[in-house]
Amino acid sequence: MPKLGLEMEMVVAARATGRSQGVRRYFEAMAARKAERGVPARIKQLDGREIAVRSPGVDSGLDNAFNHLESALGPVEGEQALATLYAWAQTEIADVLHALRSDGAVLLNASEHPDTPLDDAFYRAMRAPKPIYDDWTTYRGWQHRVGIDAKAQNGPTLGVPAECGVQALNTVLGLAPAAIALFANSPLEGGRETGLQENRLTIWSRMFAQARFAGDRWLAELPPAPFADLGAYFHWVYGEGTTMHCVPAHHNPDYKGTRQTWRPDAPQSLYAFLGGEQAPAHATDTGERGVLAPCASHFEYLQFSHFLDARFRFRFARMPELAALREAWAQPQGIEKLMQACGADCYIEGRAPGANFCDAAALADMGPLAWTAVIAPSALQLGLLRNLEEASRLVSDWGWARLRDLRARAIRHALADDDLHRLAGEVLAVARAGLDEGERACLGYAQWAWANRRTGADRQLETWRGTPGDADARLARFVQAHSVLPPP
Repeated sequence: MPKLGLEMEMVVAARATGRSQGVRRYFEAMAARKAERGVPARIKQLDGREIAVRSPGVDSGLDNAFNHLESALGPVEGEQALATLYAWAQTEIADVLHALRSDGAVLLNASEHPDTPLDDAFYRAMRAPKPIYDDWTTYRGWQHRVGIDAKAQNGPTLGVPAECGVQALNTVLGLAPAAIALFANSPLEGGRETGLQENRLTIWSRMFAQARFAGDRWLAELPPAPFADLGAYFHWVYGEGTTMHCVPAHHNPDYKGTRQTWRPDAPQSLYAFLGGEQAPAHATDTGERGVLAPCASHFEYLQFSHFLDARFRFRFARMPELAALREAWAQPQGIEKLMQACGADCYIEGRAPGANFCDAAALADMGPLAWTAVIAPSALQLGLLRNLEEASRLVSDWGWARLRDLRARAIRHALADDDLHRLAGEVLAVARAGLDEGERACLGYAQWAWANRRTGADRQLETWRGTPGDADARLARFVQAHSVLPPP
């Protein structure tokens, strides 16, 4: 049984008004809540600010801002892993909602806050103090503030052997339009209807629109063909036309929290950098001059460098020598063999499903199946990757180019599009076949959405359109209908 995990992103709002709100007392309250349940917990700080509570199997922290929470759960394994992950998610939601009371806040069942300013002042006030964001916004020219309205995903993670990693990645990428359609939950932005069912996923084209390096833009766009092997995948992420990010002087896997990083003076791809001996460089925080020598840990550290609907993630148990990495990268299936030899822990990080939870509107619409909203993306990905040959065949039957086109249509139309509805039905059938009988109930939310062709976005629009008055009245009604409910 592979390892399962979940990165659960959550949209924070003021209980009284529905306005976007950053947390202040949340982490202290969350640590106290866990202590009450007998769970050891410690608060993590960065630059003197509380940013997470760490407890066994759970990291209750922030995504990009104080109005955008993220709880990372797992990994769990064993025959009951999916049920265990579901129980963990329910417990964590209950803990989050309890802790948010200290700030007079709630969670919204949405993959984006419906009415938040995207201006620079709000961004600066709300942004999490993660050093890499300074590099992104200044040196690389990214418009990071387009995500400051808590564009949130439900990210399932699933362990895979290195030898089938690229097949699993191609499958999750190719079938992402179905996941986008089934879990669409962001039709509103800035207090208006966007005309899209999953506006959240416009973030990448907007974030990289003025990027300094052209490669940053294409690393958010599905490549023209599936990856042949992991070597090809890493050539795409790190190869010609891309520009490497800054790296730590000493090995540190925490790419968002690392303060002391170095950047080669001459922009170059990681592939080119790893092929050299050393390069003139400078420290990004102090400007100190020096040289930066390539090492295999840079290959591991920069694996976050693209923003597709899925990533292949890994951690070496034994860091390879740089020469061995170079040699492996030059051979078909060489990276797969290297990862096996180095005991790499590999998994697929799903990024396509929007954040969905149970709220009053969903519960009234679909009954108890609404509670499975949080676990359904994990069940979908698990079922597909357990039934990998059939899922891969589905990608081939539909065709890569056609699936690329369907992704844009999923963002706009979700299940109202007939082709997407058919694709989602076939994806669900393959996933169900990959799950044990007792696990299939975890697909309940997705099965109901498909059968009724109704998404969270549809319910949001009904609330928005059905509320008379101004923006304040709509938000107040929105928070009543779409606040996340504590699990039973």
